[in-house]
Amino acid sequence: MDADTLRQYLEFYQDLGIKTLYRRGLQEAPKAAAAEPEPAPVAAGEPLFRILEDIGDCHRCRLYEQRTKIVFGVGNEQSKLVFVGEGPGADEDAQGIPFVGRAGQLLTQMIEGTAKKEGIPLLRKDVYICNVVKCRPPENRTPQPDEMEICGQFLARQLLAIRPKAICALGSTAAKYLTKSKEGVTRMRGNWYKWNDIPVMVTYHPSYLLRAYNTGPKREAWEDLKKVLHYVYD
Repeated sequence: MDADTLRQYLEFYQDLGIKTLYRRGLQEAPKAAAAEPEPAPVAAGEPLFRILEDIGDCHRCRLYEQRTKIVFGVGNEQSKLVFVGEGPGADEDAQGIPFVGRAGQLLTQMIEGTAKKEGIPLLRKDVYICNVVKCRPPENRTPQPDEMEICGQFLARQLLAIRPKAICALGSTAAKYLTKSKEGVTRMRGNWYKWNDIPVMVTYHPSYLLRAYNTGPKREAWEDLKKVLHYVYD
């Protein structure tokens, strides 16, 4: 790769907010740990299976140490709407599919229930769902910044491959990562932001709605979904 091409790639990643790129060094990797394949350059329109192949049996950050399965994403690869959460939980780690536990069941109800009430023929399988990080953080802790930077390279490629009309960020971690805002989710929700010129709607994570003791956040989340569904499908 010549210097000009390398500089273009680095400038592109910088625009995405990625500060650290991990690749195989010039020296041999220690024998105790196999060298990871170098992530391919971000390219709009590349097939998702190629991104998954590049992830491989990822050991790029510490999250691999306790994971069961890599949770890449699920749904319609040509979807106009992508939902992005924080990271896999225990059920997702076991099955390798995002949002299959209680929070995932609620997300399905929210998507399909809101669409039905608004007269939009839409099922969960018609959208695409993924997370910022692809491996479960221990004890479901919040992913660390370096972990999100590493996995964020693959999230960026997913989003550029799908090129949705809009993204719905579920919860504070996904919202802050995609928008680079430092505001809390209660102030961000219901508002439009941008990721790489793609509109981003912020709302609560379904796991928070399961813990909410009042109906306010739930009602607000339904309003957020109505807003993004009408924007995308009207």
